[in-house]
Amino acid sequence: MTEPAPLSVRSLREETVARLAAAGVPDPEVDAELLIGHVLGVARGRVQALVVMDAAAAEDDAARVRELAARRAAREPLQHITGVAPFRSLELAVGPGVFVPRPETEQVVQFAIDALRAVPSDRPVAVDLGTGSGAIALAMATEVPHARVYAVENSREAFVWTRRNIEALGGDNISGAFADLADAFPELDGTVDVVISNPPYVPAAAVPRDPEVRLFDPAAALYGGEDGLDVVRVISRVAQRLLHPGGTLVLEHGELQGADIRAILTADGWRAAATHRDLTTRDRATTALR
Repeated sequence: MTEPAPLSVRSLREETVARLAAAGVPDPEVDAELLIGHVLGVARGRVQALVVMDAAAAEDDAARVRELAARRAAREPLQHITGVAPFRSLELAVGPGVFVPRPETEQVVQFAIDALRAVPSDRPVAVDLGTGSGAIALAMATEVPHARVYAVENSREAFVWTRRNIEALGGDNISGAFADLADAFPELDGTVDVVISNPPYVPAAAVPRDPEVRLFDPAAALYGGEDGLDVVRVISRVAQRLLHPGGTLVLEHGELQGADIRAILTADGWRAAATHRDLTTRDRATTALR
């Protein structure tokens, strides 16, 4: 009787890819390699090398990969399963209760980083309104280390992750506060150089298609009222309070909202409101000057 072929990383990868693809998971190859790497404690590139080498896979590792693949096939976000989300040079801890940072936000935060670097001061000040995991605030604090960064979050569930990431990844130039963004940092009024936010901007009736977003991202981080811009209107007023004349506001938003946001900002007295596209040529961010 012929013995079954020993389990290999290659066959485990093929099995996992097929399972995720059948469940409609986008990029099943990427997720399969990341799940296997998570279980093996290696980077994705090493998983690919193990596939090429036709390396063997331990049965207990394979069982763990299958367990995690079942969760991903149920459309639980990959980042919730692994517990981490990459963001620029950072690896953030994430999980239930906090919005998972997206690649497009990595581009948006560059506007704030560039504005901070251009400030003619040895201690520029930035505020991140609605920080969630702390991704934006930590990117500014680590990439502009001479800046002082303040982050605010009003969700108890999300602030657990804010605090955890700041403690793990931040230095002495960043602090997080549990408060409503409408009341954020009155002691900084008129002194801030850059205000940035990735607010909830999905219109109430526009329920996201992707189960990962619809079922797992917190509603408070997604929906911004009937037109999606309720929080943007609040941020416009808060940022005017915080920023000094000439300070910069950076807002992330949906691809169809640029014109409406420019109109809101211009009516509120902001100068030079401009909308910027992301790498997919979709409108993604609007900036303005106090």
